[in-house]
Amino acid sequence: MWILCSIILLLVVGGVAFFNQPSFGRTPRGERLARIQQSPHYRDGKFQNLSPTQQLTSDKSMVSTMFDFLFRKVEGLRPDTNVPIIKTDLKQYAPDEEVLVWLGHSSVYFQTNGKRFLIDPVFISASPVSFFNKPFKGTNVYAPDDMPDIDYLIISHDHWDHLDYQTVKQLKDRIGKVICPLGVGEHFEYWGFRKDQLVELDWNEHSVLDAGHTVHCLPARHFSGRGLSPNSTLWASYMLQTPSQNIYLSGDGGYDTHFATIAKQFGHIDFAIMENGQYGEGWKYIHLLPEDLVKAVKDLHPDRILTVHNSKYALAQHAWTVPLEDIAKAARKDSLHLLTPMIGEQVQLNNTQQAFHEWWRNQ
Repeated sequence: MWILCSIILLLVVGGVAFFNQPSFGRTPRGERLARIQQSPHYRDGKFQNLSPTQQLTSDKSMVSTMFDFLFRKVEGLRPDTNVPIIKTDLKQYAPDEEVLVWLGHSSVYFQTNGKRFLIDPVFISASPVSFFNKPFKGTNVYAPDDMPDIDYLIISHDHWDHLDYQTVKQLKDRIGKVICPLGVGEHFEYWGFRKDQLVELDWNEHSVLDAGHTVHCLPARHFSGRGLSPNSTLWASYMLQTPSQNIYLSGDGGYDTHFATIAKQFGHIDFAIMENGQYGEGWKYIHLLPEDLVKAVKDLHPDRILTVHNSKYALAQHAWTVPLEDIAKAARKDSLHLLTPMIGEQVQLNNTQQAFHEWWRNQ
């Protein structure tokens, strides 16, 4: 009995120590919690989606789902060789250049109208333990030191594959402002960011940044959490209105009526960065299935589309190239203006005729 009690005590102490690592962040408190409790999207102690949303929709239990994720073999789940990339020097760009560079998964750098933006940078670790969510061969080529000074860091939600503690800590002194959903600012304050650096928004709130830039925080159909307190922070999509164009950032999330509402609200959308990958029928409401991605794009009807959330991590049970193949097929069928750059390849934001090849073929 003494030995059993000792083992249980060690496990409890170890668990408490593990979940109290700084990388897990901190649940909202004080004035921030009071603001959260006034949100129309916060009920019963948690943030809620616009529509009732079941996270797991299969008959399998969470344990069975995780077992499949960890141990079930899927042909082509990961590439056999290095994923082709172009290592672009982001510091070479003059401030007035209109460029975008996909950095793998959902991490994107772009600059427009003299401002530099970085979205969901994950350059060091996409999970709380280093051996989990390993990047594909050849994809982990960007590091915090490769980033220029950033005017605006945009975070869609606090999941580990979108908010990397080590990355943002190393970038802290080179970030002007952090744009994040309501509640996520608690993590940043805990990690040493100043309160005046944070632009923390609820859905349907906006903030005028500067030089004609306005960011709108908009709904997404997803969930949040880094530890033992799910949905204590909000998740979001964004519309960035610049002097030259409207850029939509979908963040993570499944299909719902918000795409059509956003299109009606903002009218013309020049550029959309859309989630595409890590989906499954077992969680079809919280990530876009291929056919739902097409529906979302048709709702939004943007001039150009870049899809992300693929080609770096295997977080679902589909071959790694399938999301790219599916959206490329849909783009040919429906005449969608799809951009398919390699990781690190430059997209010219002011060149609507720029073409790309299907680089993942024969990988």
